[in-house]
Order: sequence, then structure tokens, then C-alpha cells
Amino acid sequence: MTNSKWQVIKYLLDDGRKRKYSMFNVMNAILYITKSGCQWRMLPNDYPPWKSVYYYFHKWRNNGLLSKVNDYLVRDIRAKSGRNPEPSVGIVDSQTAKASNMCQGDIGYDGGKKIKGRKRHIIVDTLGLLLSAVVHSANIHDSQGVSDVFWRLKAKYFDSIKKIIADGGYQGEPLAVWMKRVFNWTLEIMLRNESSKFEVLPKRWIVERTFSWISFQRRMSKDYERSTDSGLAFIHLSMIRIMLNRYKN
Repeated sequence: MTNSKWQVIKYLLDDGRKRKYSMFNVMNAILYITKSGCQWRMLPNDYPPWKSVYYYFHKWRNNGLLSKVNDYLVRDIRAKSGRNPEPSVGIVDSQTAKASNMCQGDIGYDGGKKIKGRKRHIIVDTLGLLLSAVVHSANIHDSQGVSDVFWRLKAKYFDSIKKIIADGGYQGEPLAVWMKRVFNWTLEIMLRNESSKFEVLPKRWIVERTFSWISFQRRMSKDYERSTDSGLAFIHLSMIRIMLNRYKN
């Protein structure tokens, strides 16, 4: 992260207090962990001590600051792209990540993907930017695990969301009726083409592209986190890093 990119989010992370280590270097260290996938103790000496960096990661994870930074960048990038800062359409999907031996709790077996681990459940806008996310056990079906993602989305974008686009895993009248009654959202299901010919589904490919962006951060290649809260924090950090790259150096 260059100094010019730091200026975009500085006021959210730095309150101006005098500290031994600058928040610029701390945030850069956290983003280095996100991209490289290295252990905290293997953080290069160019950065502040790993214990100090981890302290701020833990603090920002627990007080929701990383989520706030993500939401700020989403609105700012949408505005700079000529879009309404408040999105009206969300695209939902889940990704099952294999759990490492570091994971503790909230681990299950996804029978469809044949993977033991956790699911990353996300909702993105039509630019592929993260609107809401939850990490939960992989044995929870998409149509059941998605409720937590919806509630978080509702809290952030109370009035703007009108429609959610999803794949066949969310198909079913009960979910659509529940969404309309509770959130007043319309559920649009886009099914795959049953023919052997590959076809890109309109809008649905956008969330798949976001999963690809996230997976390029080596910390996200598997689930290495002890808790789902840390897994969610690294989803936000992955998207923060990706969105900051859209700003000029």
C-alpha cells in the first residue's frame, strides 16, 4: 500500500495519537500477511513486531473496523464509477474452503463438494465488491446459512437493496417468500444450462469472479484461521487490498 492509497483510509484507522509504530506500517504488515499467507511470527523485520501487528488485527477484527473500511471503499468506488453509492442489487453465493489443522470449531463436511472445512458466504454488488459476508461450517446448506448474510446486508443497506440474484442452491418457494416478507427483497434464481456447452450466466459470474479475487490472496487459499471471526476478517482484508489497487499510486 503506497502513501497515497493510505490517505484514502487513514482517517478510519489513525486517530492521530502518538504511537511507537505508525498505523500505516501496521496496516501494510497486515496486508502483507493477507497476500503472502505467511505466519504471524514470520513477518519480515521491515514491519513492526508481529505481536504489535497481531494486536491491532485482533482489535480491528473485534470492533468491526475492517468491515467499516470495506464498506467505505465500496461506496467510494461505486460513486467514482458513476453508480449510486447504495446498491440496489446483490449477488449471493458460497465457497467451501478446506480447513487446515489450525481450525478449531465450526467445521463440517460439504457432501456436494466432498470437502471438510468451512463455507465463505458472500453477497456482492454488480461490480463484484463485497457487501456482506459470513463464515460458517461447511455442512450447513446454502439456503439455511444465507440468513445471517441477509441480516448483515440489511443492517448496512437498509432501504437500497431490492433484488438478490442466486443460483439453484437457493431455489425454493419458502426462501423467496421469507425474503419478501422479512426484507421486501425479490429473489431471482439463475440456473445453469443443462447442455454440455459452457455458458456464462448473466450477473452470476460476477460473484464467482470475486471468489477468484479473494483466492489470489494466499492466506485465503485454505482456511487457516482458528475462528470464523478471523476468517471473516481476512475476507474483508482481501477485498480492502483489492479495492485499494483501484486507486492511483
